[in-house]
Amino acid sequence: MVTTTLSAPVQEKKRSFLLLFLALMLAMFLASLSQMVLSSALPTIVGELNGVEHLAWVTAGYLLAATVMMPIYGKLSDVFGRKPLLVIAIVLFLIGSVVGGLAGDMNWLIAGRAIQGLGGGGLMILSQASIADVVPARERGKYMGLLGAVFAVSSVAGPLLGGWFTEGPGWRWAFWMNLPIGILALIAVVAYLNIPIQQKNRGRTDVFGMITMAAATTGIVLLVTWGGTLYAWDSPEIIALLSGTVAALVLFLIVESRASEPIIPLTLFKDRNFNLSTIASALTAVAMFGAIGYLPTYFQLARGESAISAGLLMIPMMAALLITSVGTGFVISKTGKYKALPIYGTAILAVGLVLLGTVTLQTEIYVVCIYMALIGVGLGASMQILTLIVQNSFPNAMVGTATASNNYFRQVGGTVGTAVVGSLFVSRLGTLLAENLPKGGGAGTELNSLTPDIINNLPDAVRLPVILSFNEALMPVFTWMVPLALVAVVVLMFVKAKPLSTKVEDDIMIEAIAEGQLIMNADDEPGRVDRPI
Repeated sequence: MVTTTLSAPVQEKKRSFLLLFLALMLAMFLASLSQMVLSSALPTIVGELNGVEHLAWVTAGYLLAATVMMPIYGKLSDVFGRKPLLVIAIVLFLIGSVVGGLAGDMNWLIAGRAIQGLGGGGLMILSQASIADVVPARERGKYMGLLGAVFAVSSVAGPLLGGWFTEGPGWRWAFWMNLPIGILALIAVVAYLNIPIQQKNRGRTDVFGMITMAAATTGIVLLVTWGGTLYAWDSPEIIALLSGTVAALVLFLIVESRASEPIIPLTLFKDRNFNLSTIASALTAVAMFGAIGYLPTYFQLARGESAISAGLLMIPMMAALLITSVGTGFVISKTGKYKALPIYGTAILAVGLVLLGTVTLQTEIYVVCIYMALIGVGLGASMQILTLIVQNSFPNAMVGTATASNNYFRQVGGTVGTAVVGSLFVSRLGTLLAENLPKGGGAGTELNSLTPDIINNLPDAVRLPVILSFNEALMPVFTWMVPLALVAVVVLMFVKAKPLSTKVEDDIMIEAIAEGQLIMNADDEPGRVDRPI
């Protein structure tokens, strides 16, 4: 084994890597902040636009679009490189932000969020895949942990900013703020993301795979959103939708089995760790998106908190997620051991969900925050590690595809979870309001126009039944998620602990040297690459 030293000064290489990593963190921050910033503003937004019944689609529309695009970005970036795809993702995200900021009704708002999702799916995936290109698996844990910390920070900053905008200049600034951040991210990516293209064989783009995957994913989300709420489960509409979804899934499998460059190669499912990690990711995502998406709304509508206070109350969960994510990442880099961490994490997540499901209006706020912190610990000890397990199972030429496929199923879980929680919440809320409100005394409590200010100004005889209905409509839903977390615990016990690689693949390193691009070795020393001669 011979050690080759890159010709440029070590300090300059270190600077290049740090600037590259900051660019990727900025892209990740842009996407994750957008998921969170509307959470505290949603009660006011849907009240002003008269669309409480469409509340779930403001979040689910973004997640659905991002979910469909993830495998597409992953596969195309393996073929054409990360940089052009990331530039496209940022531009789409900015266009969606403009549409959302100008929205005059719920339809335009949801459309803007969907366009944001078309770009947001690429921001999340390509940031993770780019790190895998330049950092070996053994060292990758701490960098993935830092990317997870970006998600945690944005999850705190998002509700706070959303609350501040709502109470100050207006909720539309939750969209306008993306423009300067996005432009900065775009400049940084263009300047510093110069990772060599890893896959030289450019086969035909799997267009039919993209179409059938999008159709199947949309069908699944519509089924869980409309079934039992807008339409009865045995209605002709739901039966037709179910038939179409099954047909799309069958067509997708046929197309992928024959495509030269499939969007989601079926060979991925031959790897046990990929299957187990993907199942666990999807299950935990239901809890993650359900809790993060609706707790700020709960704090405002059921507890009478301001939008800013609702954002502050998310800090315990996100601080716990941040600390745990970074801490476990450094532990993995130091020890090379990872299998037990997501098992413990999903078990802690289950405990947190059980406790959160017991919350009543009499439960002290600090107690609710403790329960939320437990959920944060559970997510922090599992979320990024599951991605690392998947990346460690495949060669670098497939990392983008494998990462995107894993995140696709995680997002499917999150999208379905958000849709189910939202549908159950709205359905139960309507029923509970009808049961709890005094007969003839519910004037001013039309479901579609309820905002925190309206609720707080209602007379106690009406306000108390309303906030009781909000609590009873949402909190028990978290208890229903517990079996999913427990299944994830069992599934993760069968993960095979493969050694984490201490170097990036040799062919990729040689290409990187030729391009003058930095690769980090196992000792975390910039500018040095170990490869056989």
